[in-house]
Amino acid sequence: MAFSEPFSTPPAEPVPLAALLARGELGLRLLAGPGDAALHWVHASEMADPYPYLLGGELVLTAGVQLEDPARYVERVVEAGAAALGFGVAPVHDTVPAELVAACVRHGLPLVEVPPGTPFAAVARALWRLMAEARLSGLRRVARAQRALATAAARPAPVPAVLGALASWLEGRAVLFGADGAESAAAGREVPAAASAALAELAALVAPGPGPVSASGGEAGLRLAAYALGGGDGLALGVATKRHRPGDHTVAGVAGVLLSLLTAPHRAADVSVRDGALTRVLLGAPAAEAAATLSPGPWTVVHARGGDGTPFAAAALAAALGTELVDDGPVVRLLLPPGAAVAARPGWTLGASAPAAPDALPAAGAQAARALRRAEAIRTPLVRHRADGLAGLVDPAEAAAHARVLLAPLSEPQAETLRTWLSLHGGWDRTAAALGVHRNTVRQRIARCAALLDLDLDDPDVRMELWFALR
Repeated sequence: MAFSEPFSTPPAEPVPLAALLARGELGLRLLAGPGDAALHWVHASEMADPYPYLLGGELVLTAGVQLEDPARYVERVVEAGAAALGFGVAPVHDTVPAELVAACVRHGLPLVEVPPGTPFAAVARALWRLMAEARLSGLRRVARAQRALATAAARPAPVPAVLGALASWLEGRAVLFGADGAESAAAGREVPAAASAALAELAALVAPGPGPVSASGGEAGLRLAAYALGGGDGLALGVATKRHRPGDHTVAGVAGVLLSLLTAPHRAADVSVRDGALTRVLLGAPAAEAAATLSPGPWTVVHARGGDGTPFAAAALAAALGTELVDDGPVVRLLLPPGAAVAARPGWTLGASAPAAPDALPAAGAQAARALRRAEAIRTPLVRHRADGLAGLVDPAEAAAHARVLLAPLSEPQAETLRTWLSLHGGWDRTAAALGVHRNTVRQRIARCAALLDLDLDDPDVRMELWFALR
């Protein structure tokens, strides 16, 4: 059995030649070779020797402009690893040369006749469309598999459930190998003893790695793959299948991540303490009791929106930001421990609070929510709540009393609209985007605020005083 690292796949899913032949509008006809060759791309060439310009896996299209030695031409195309040869009839040749057909038969190279009325560009376009359809189908299959694996991970016995879901989707066998190399759990079809031993050997090869590490091989007509589970504890996932379909590696990788989480060692004591505090809050204990169990901090609250739409997007963001405390939803909310840094992440829009002590986390959450709205309005990946600055020089109690009197005529929704409008420098469109309303609604609300407060909101001094009050 040979071990090998997974190789890079082409940018699109391969398409069987038979699928291209089935496109009746092209009028293609198979003259030699098998019809199940996998086509990765198209290359049209009238070079006498196309070898230097081929990558392998192509459907090579030619009209035979410089076809002087058909046998040598086919030999070079085969050496380059081309998947098939398409020969265009007319204007150079009235028929496909018999010597070319014989050479393709001899080398087992599929030979397709392209009729005079079919441009090479039409063949290429048809293949690209088939590839796009195959790619979309593969992505949908992976998405369905991810949902099935996530559902399995939430069941009472998650490890066997995840293995069962993986084996079902891959139509094979999935095995969890323990640190001693023995099968810890398994699901799916039984495999021959030789394949089982080879899979265990693969698992032993990757298990010492901290993950993600994988290796593949073959035995008894089966495709074998093994994946190290993160954590460096020697666990590995093994998979045996009769065939490999696009997306199988991704599906197995998702299962590996889930199994890594499900089989991870017991978490640190401080995490257990926090979980216990959360449980007490859920059972009716005051929130202050939970805050008392947290370290003094400072803690940072982050609100986020975005991700790639997968069930694990929020967990991946939490891992990237260095926290285990995450609440998934339309708006993902995270609590970052002391020392964790907030940084922009691709595909996400983030709003971060100022560092806060445990008893100030509710206020920090409000800061993060406002920062996220501002980030979305100005289309930037990260906005941090700014410190008070000069406002910190004012006595908080006196400032709060003044703010209550000044803003008393406004309801909370009106105050929030005014706060957002001021934070965006009076921008109607950006305020509307931040609040999710029409710009005319913003204009009406701001006009109502001006009337209730009896203030000129175009006056910069008035705006500054209102901004300090709202903060």
